[in-house]
Amino acid sequence: MRSALVLFILAALSVTAHAKIKTQLVEYKQGADVLEGYLSYDDAIKGKRPGVLVVHAWMGLDDNARKRADMLAGLGYVAFAVDIYGKGIRPKSPDEAGKLAGKYKADRKLLRDRVNAGFAELLKQPNVDALKTAAIGFCFGGTTALELARSGAAVQGVVTFHGGLDSPTPADGKNIKAKLLVLHGAADPHEAPADFAAFHKELADAKVDWQLIEYGGAVHCFTDQTAGTDTAKGCAYDAQADARSWAAMRAFFDEIFAAKKKA
Repeated sequence: MRSALVLFILAALSVTAHAKIKTQLVEYKQGADVLEGYLSYDDAIKGKRPGVLVVHAWMGLDDNARKRADMLAGLGYVAFAVDIYGKGIRPKSPDEAGKLAGKYKADRKLLRDRVNAGFAELLKQPNVDALKTAAIGFCFGGTTALELARSGAAVQGVVTFHGGLDSPTPADGKNIKAKLLVLHGAADPHEAPADFAAFHKELADAKVDWQLIEYGGAVHCFTDQTAGTDTAKGCAYDAQADARSWAAMRAFFDEIFAAKKKA
C-alpha cells in the first residue's frame, strides 16, 4: 500500500513532463515593498481556467512551493506561488525562518495585506477565471491562506496543509466567503487544543462551510519531503498523508469549481 502511494506521488510530481508547463517569476508590490512570485500554467490549454494561489511555508518561496504550483498547472489550473517575505528575502536557517514567520503572525493586518497583494496579482493573469479561485498553504502558508479568507477576499475555496489554526480576532470569521478544507496531522504537537477549540467555535459562529480531515499518525510537515521521517521531532514527512491530502484537495476543487459553474 505504501509503495503504491509513493508511486502515486512520483507520478503527480512528474505530471509536468506530459504538459506544456510555462513558468515565470513575477514582480509585484505590496505598498512600497517589492515581492517576487512564481507563476505556472499549461500553455497548451486555451481560454480562462481556475486560478490557485500557493502560499509557502516558513522558509519562504522555496522549491516545494514552486513544485506544488507546477503540479497544479499540470492539473489544468493557473497557479501563482505568492511571496510573503519580499523579493530576495529567503531564510537561511530555521531560526531565521522562525523570526520572519513570527513577524507576520504577530501582525495579521500586514500578513493579510501581503497575501491579498498576491491574490490580486493572480487575478490579473489573463488566463484566470476570477470567479473560480482558491488558495492553498503549507504550515505558515496554511495560516496565511486562512487569513486571506478572514480578510473577506472573494476566493471560492481555501485549503490548509498542516497549517496553524489560531486566530487573534475570531470575530473575523464572519468575513469568510470561502469554503474551507483543513488537512491536519492527528498527531501534530504544534496545534494547541485551545486553538483547535477556538477555531471550531469561530467557524461555527460564522456559519462557515468547512471540513476537517485528520491523518492518523501524521505529525507536522507531513507534505514536506525534506523533513525526514522521524515523527519524534514533531515534524516529519508522511507519504500516505501527503498522497491522501493532495487527493482530498483535488476532490474539493472539483466540488467548488463545478458548483460555481452550475451557478
